[in-house]
Amino acid sequence: MKIGITGATGQLGQLVVEQLKLRNQGANIVALVRNVEKASSLQVEAREFNYSNTQQLPVALQGIERLLIISSNELGQRAIQHANIIAAAKEAGVKWIVYTSLLHADTSTLSLAAEHLQTEVALKESGIPYTILRNGWYTENKMGSVAGSVAAGVFVGSAGDGKFSSATRLDFAEAAAAVLSGEPTPGKIYELAGDDAYTLTELAAEISRQTGKDIPYKNLPESEYAALLQTFGVPEIYATAIAGWDVSAASGDLFDSGKELSALIGRPTTPLAKTITATLEAGK
Repeated sequence: MKIGITGATGQLGQLVVEQLKLRNQGANIVALVRNVEKASSLQVEAREFNYSNTQQLPVALQGIERLLIISSNELGQRAIQHANIIAAAKEAGVKWIVYTSLLHADTSTLSLAAEHLQTEVALKESGIPYTILRNGWYTENKMGSVAGSVAAGVFVGSAGDGKFSSATRLDFAEAAAAVLSGEPTPGKIYELAGDDAYTLTELAAEISRQTGKDIPYKNLPESEYAALLQTFGVPEIYATAIAGWDVSAASGDLFDSGKELSALIGRPTTPLAKTITATLEAGK
């Protein structure tokens, strides 16, 4: 049985490949990537796979029975690219698709939700058995601000008292590997999130505890936070998006207490404190 992984050289994709190897020593994994040479370190079969090349996609999917579609990172193009993959999978005879969507995509106010929902609809209409992994926030998303907050003496954002039920990419990768390795679960939607939720005030307090410095959280209006991000070199489109995601978090869109993720991986999700420790160590 061949298992195809799109975006296999990406941050999540590489981890999924490694977790599949650990769970299935003889797993027949195919890395579906834009750059085949870049995939050599994965030590699995690699095929060129460009989400926008509709003629090439069905060829690359030949012989693949289970397909993990890791959502594209091209905001604004995701729904089209995912639809291309789903159409190609149908043509190639893929028997089961697993897709990484967004936590509570059907009710979320995050700007990311719309394209994920469009993809979920395309999967339902395709006739191919599918399973949806609605991934919550990656803890790493906030770790990029740790070094700057330590240097500046303040952690900024626009999430107010909103709670983040985040987990690490490794946690989510283990979940994807567990689903792909098990019996198909057609129509199943998993709402995946970390076991423990925290506010950005609590995140800042943990950074303070570990560094021995007083680093408070400062909540900014959405537009002010977006403007500040741009001064750090973040392109306007992403700065606006990041600030908007914080505002959605303030509305509860990144909170979930169902613990479906830890149930899938058979262990507690990675604690925030552990990820902060690793981030601070990597920055030394």
